[in-house]
Amino acid sequence: MALNYIWSGFFLVGFLAALAQWIFLGDNEIFKRIIDGTFESARLGVMDIALPLAGVMTLWLGIMNIGEKAGAVGLLARLISPFFSRIFPGVPKNHPATGHMVMNFSANLLGLDNAATPFGLKAMESLQTLNPNKDEATDAQIMFLVLHTSGLTLIPLAIMAQRAILGAADPSDIFIPCMIATYVATVVGIITVAIKQRINLLNATVLGWLGGMTAAIVALIWYFTQYLSKQEIELVSKVASNLILIGVIAGFIIGALRKRVNVYEAFIEGAKGGIQTSLTVIPYLVGMLVAIGVVRNAGVFGFVVAGMDWAFTQLGMNTDFVPALPTALMKPLSGSGSKAMMIDAMRTYGVDSFVGRLACIFQGSADTTFYIVALYFGSVGIRKTRYAISAGLIADLAGVLAAIGVAYVFFH
Repeated sequence: MALNYIWSGFFLVGFLAALAQWIFLGDNEIFKRIIDGTFESARLGVMDIALPLAGVMTLWLGIMNIGEKAGAVGLLARLISPFFSRIFPGVPKNHPATGHMVMNFSANLLGLDNAATPFGLKAMESLQTLNPNKDEATDAQIMFLVLHTSGLTLIPLAIMAQRAILGAADPSDIFIPCMIATYVATVVGIITVAIKQRINLLNATVLGWLGGMTAAIVALIWYFTQYLSKQEIELVSKVASNLILIGVIAGFIIGALRKRVNVYEAFIEGAKGGIQTSLTVIPYLVGMLVAIGVVRNAGVFGFVVAGMDWAFTQLGMNTDFVPALPTALMKPLSGSGSKAMMIDAMRTYGVDSFVGRLACIFQGSADTTFYIVALYFGSVGIRKTRYAISAGLIADLAGVLAAIGVAYVFFH
């Protein structure tokens, strides 16, 4: 039901905004831009997302099946089950979904988007086997989705690379602010869903895991900033991420061979579901991307930013952060759109300007909530999302507020 209102609302808001511009500003091209944008969004959903996803899904679902038969996924599930059993009380201990979620979170943490998506879709499929009402999201699926949309990434490699391309004096200077903002978003996401689901987080296991992860992240940040140059940070992140990924593949294959599993047949068996999953999500992707395109091409973001600038000015607040807000507003809707907004901010205001850096932190502070909801829930046929979107947006908002705060501390 939530998606129904959101999807319809995007179209109606976009139409009203376009109508206002046509009447009051005399913009006779506004409707053409919107219609052209709907066709482009539909093409993007199929040609640039769903079809490339089919290849990636085919590869990684095959690799995942090898890992399952090797027992590696089950081992991961057993290792992290003490923590996951607290925040996912509806998932039985040692259930395969736990291992799939760990793989997804690990890939996200390393910035390995191509691997994270197949792992995440496999996790959602596993959680769906525990779902008694197949068209409505369970508590566990909502918790998983919100954690995923909080976008916890250890090293924002793509953002650092884009800053380097545009000539930043220190492309990695947004590393710590991004880490702080995305971690805040993740913790707020966990707390939000836990409150809704009445999960007690004040126990030794949860506090121990969260405290340990916090300490590990702080230690890693401290080491990177104290002992590595910006070039070394980029090199280590590239090598480590890809080394871990190839290590996972090699470990799965070695483990399967030790168990005398026919590795090639196991790969083919798992890979068969890749294309079908990609075809399943096409209607959901196209529908959401077209609605988002209507809002974007109707200039709604411009109205919102102008209104915020006026409101904050009236309150006597510093408004230096406002020009970077389009990136934050676009991020929950479209990853490619927010990236374009980020690049535009760096080009317009300067790659090392406060606005340019803040736009980068916005880009690294959360993930594309609406896109992920459409992709992940659509892959298993869930239509009733319950409070998943609202909880995800609360986590996104926390990431945005944290991004603004750390930007003022580090760069203003």
